[in-house]
Amino acid sequence: MNEMPIQELEPSEVQEKLALGEITIIDVREDEEWEAGHIAEAKHIPLGTLPERYKEIDLDQNTVIVCRSGGRSGRACEYLAELGYEVINMTGGMLNWQGDVQYGKE
Repeated sequence: MNEMPIQELEPSEVQEKLALGEITIIDVREDEEWEAGHIAEAKHIPLGTLPERYKEIDLDQNTVIVCRSGGRSGRACEYLAELGYEVINMTGGMLNWQGDVQYGKE
């Protein structure tokens, strides 16, 4: 099977595309990580729930997947790409995010 490389964007590029409304963001971290700070526009779908919840992701959108450092989001990207999604991994994850951060459950 010929695997396509997963597209990646730097956090600064993600910020630009988000400001232009060109992407949606899915955060695959655990609940406590999400509550400790997340991108306000992101949707929270923890990695472990992705097999049940992937249909919540719009197939027609360019979707950036985010985690703490880029590892889990990379696995999520591989899984979603196999299902036909256009996904992009944010390199460095939230550790490298310089944009606004929202705290709490919302």
